[in-house]
Amino acid sequence: MGFQNLKFPEGSTFLITGGAGFIGSNICEALIGMGYTVRCLDNLSTGHIENITPLMDNPRFTFLKEDIRDLEACKRATDGVDFVCNEAAWGSVPRSIEMPLLYEEINIRGTLNMMEASRQNGVKKFVYASSSSVYGDAAKLPKHEGEEGELLSPYALTKRTDEEYGKLYKKLYGLDTYGLRYFNVFGRRQDPNGAYAAVIPKFLRQLLHGETPTINGDGKQSRDFTYIDNVIEGNLRACLAPSEAAGTAYNIGAGGREFLIDVYWDLCEALGVKVEPNFGPNRPGDIRDSNADISKARKNLGYDPSYDFKTGIGLAIDWYREVL
Repeated sequence: MGFQNLKFPEGSTFLITGGAGFIGSNICEALIGMGYTVRCLDNLSTGHIENITPLMDNPRFTFLKEDIRDLEACKRATDGVDFVCNEAAWGSVPRSIEMPLLYEEINIRGTLNMMEASRQNGVKKFVYASSSSVYGDAAKLPKHEGEEGELLSPYALTKRTDEEYGKLYKKLYGLDTYGLRYFNVFGRRQDPNGAYAAVIPKFLRQLLHGETPTINGDGKQSRDFTYIDNVIEGNLRACLAPSEAAGTAYNIGAGGREFLIDVYWDLCEALGVKVEPNFGPNRPGDIRDSNADISKARKNLGYDPSYDFKTGIGLAIDWYREVL
C-alpha cells in the first residue's frame, strides 16, 4: 500500500530534523503532499537547501536553520509538535573513523537533545534513524534484531548508543521511541558527490560522465539496498505504531540481497555503457554482507515495503538521468 493512504489526526504537526538531507527532505515532501504541517530543522552541514526549495512557499512548511547540538533550539523546534522524525546525523563509516569526536557530538548528543526536548514538550512519537551498521561483524544472514555482533566503527557505536537511549527514554519517561535500522537507502536526492558519497549515486554520476568507477574490495559484498519510499513508509508507520511497540529498534530494508558487482553491471546495462571498473582496497569498518529480516517491523509497525530493488533502481536511474 505504501504511505500515501496512511492517516494521522487532522492538524497533526511533524518535525523532521535533517529535513534538508536526502532522507529528511523526502519525508518532508511526502507529509506536505499528504496535507500535514511540517517543520524542517537542518543546519545545512550535509543537507542542501535545494532539496526543500520547492516546499518553501507552502504555508504548512517551516524551515528552521538550527543545530541539534543546541538543546534550546531543539526545545523551540519541538514546541507544539506531535511527531518527530529525527533524521539529523552525520553518515559514512569511513568518515566516522576519521572524526570520532564530531560523530559523538552530532549523532549521540544531538539525538539525546532531541529526545529530551521531545520529552519535555510532550511529543507523542519520537522516531529516529538508526543503521544496519549496528550489526557489526555478525555473520548470520538475514540480520535479525537481537543478534548483533561486535561494532566496527564509531558511526555504528553512535547508532547503537542512540538505541540504548531510546530504550531508556521509553522505560524511564514514557516517551514512545522507535529506532529504524536503515539498510543502504538509495533514491532521488541522494548526494552523488564527494569522497563519502553512497555507492549507487556515485557510480551513476561517474558512468554518466564517462568516468571509471572504483569498487572497494572484490565486489562480492552484498547489501539490502532499500528504495527511499520504503523508508518514508517505515517512518510514518512508526509514527502510527502502538505504544507497546515503542522502546526498541526495527530493521527497515527491502528484505533482498544484491551483490555490489551485480549492481554495478545492472547500472551499466541500464545506462547503455560497458566500463570495466577499477578495484580498490576494502574500506575499514565496512560490513561484508547485509540482508534484513523485516518480520519484526512487519508485525509491530505494519511495515510492508512496496518497492523491491529492481523497481527502485529503475526510478532512481530515471531521476539521476535528469539531474546529472
